[in-house]
Formats: sequence, structure tokens, C-alpha cells
Amino acid sequence: MPDVPPEVLDRLRAICEALPEAYEESAWIGVRWRVRKRTFAHVYTVDEESTTVLRDSFAIDGELTALTFRAAGDELLALREEGPPFYYPGWGRDVMGLRVDDATDWDEVAELITDSFCVMAPRKLAARVRDVG
Repeated sequence: MPDVPPEVLDRLRAICEALPEAYEESAWIGVRWRVRKRTFAHVYTVDEESTTVLRDSFAIDGELTALTFRAAGDELLALREEGPPFYYPGWGRDVMGLRVDDATDWDEVAELITDSFCVMAPRKLAARVRDVG
């Protein structure tokens, strides 16, 4: 599998490292960020030989980079209906995916990751994030 572009990792690190007790680790593919052993963000790149929901959702040749995250309630429903660049990976009832490319809105990514953190974090940690925002 191809590596995640360094500029994507740098942007995601800046967002994730600002969250309390969040940490980064290598995953079976790509890189993920966790809080208390619960993944709230995962970025990876697939190539044209990969068969994934990501590739099936976007009819594009070459490499694709994806970010998966957690969503809840109305936001989850809205994202599932949104369509590209969002997609439903097909696993985990609250997991959503986002194709990362030159058109990615990084302010929106920061909000989505922060919300994902709040879905996965213990209530006291989530409250610390909500109290700041």
C-alpha cells in the first residue's frame, strides 16, 4: 500500500495532537489517532490494485487517500446522504469516510475530527473539548 502523503499527515497531526490524551500510531494500513485505545481518526492511501469501498465510490484511477472518522445522530445521517467526497465504508454503524484531495476543506476536517473525538472519548475528556469550543 502506498504511504499517506506527508502534507496530509502534517495537517491531521496538527488537529489530532491538540485533543486531550490523543495519540498517533501506525495501523495495519496508514495511520490512526486514538483516545484510550479507541480510534477516532484513520487515514490511509489505496492504489489502483486495491478493491475498497473508497475506490468503488470514486471512479478515479491512481492513488486515493481516505480519512475515516466517527459521527453520531443527525450529523451521521447528513453525511451519509451528502455523497462525494463523503462515503460510508460499510463497517461500523457510526463510521464515515472522506476522500482527501486538493479540494479538501481542512476547517471542516478539523470539526469532523473533533466531533469524532467527542464520540469516542470518555465524557470528561469530551467535555474538555466542548468547553473550549
